Amino acid sequence: MSDGLIQSDPSVMMGKPVVAGTRITVELILEKLAAGETIDQILDAHARLTREGVLAALDFAAKVLRADVVYPGPQKVA
Repeated sequence: MSDGLIQSDPSVMMGKPVVAGTRITVELILEKLAAGETIDQILDAHARLTREGVLAALDFAAKVLRADVVYPGPQKVA
């Protein structure tokens, strides 16, 4: 789903993945959803963003997290 809708260009938002044609990062969309905003609220706040773009951002994030990468947890200090 995210094919072509999510782009990364070093000259746009420091290369962070964004919804094509916008400067709206995948990170921002995830943060807003995690904070409890609905997709409709996000769309109302960002006129150039589409529902398809939000869903592409979620699909992109899921694919990135599916990669074989180990994310270290918090370090315990004795």
